[in-house]
Amino acid sequence: MTRVLPPLHEGHAPIFLHQAFDDALDAYQQWGLLMDEPAVMLEGRSVPISAVFGRMRSCTDLMPSRIRDEVRATAGARAAGLPDDIPTYAEAAFLMRALCVARLRRE
Repeated sequence: MTRVLPPLHEGHAPIFLHQAFDDALDAYQQWGLLMDEPAVMLEGRSVPISAVFGRMRSCTDLMPSRIRDEVRATAGARAAGLPDDIPTYAEAAFLMRALCVARLRRE
């Protein structure tokens, strides 16, 4: 999956990866029981949401507060580690990737 997702440049992601993160978060929220892992479209290819979150784990770009709030609502108590100020995509991506992995292991 690494070839589909572009590398970060000194911790910064291209804007379309920011959008893919937002799309992956929406897809995670709609992920029903007994469903396969959702995917998002990125440059014409279907990419599993865990791969998007995985790529963004080293992204030092600041995350908009709207997305931070969505991550907190989605992750519930597990989001307690997110800073109260504006966190980076990396902090949220680490949490969301962990949620994906835990969910995939249960199914």
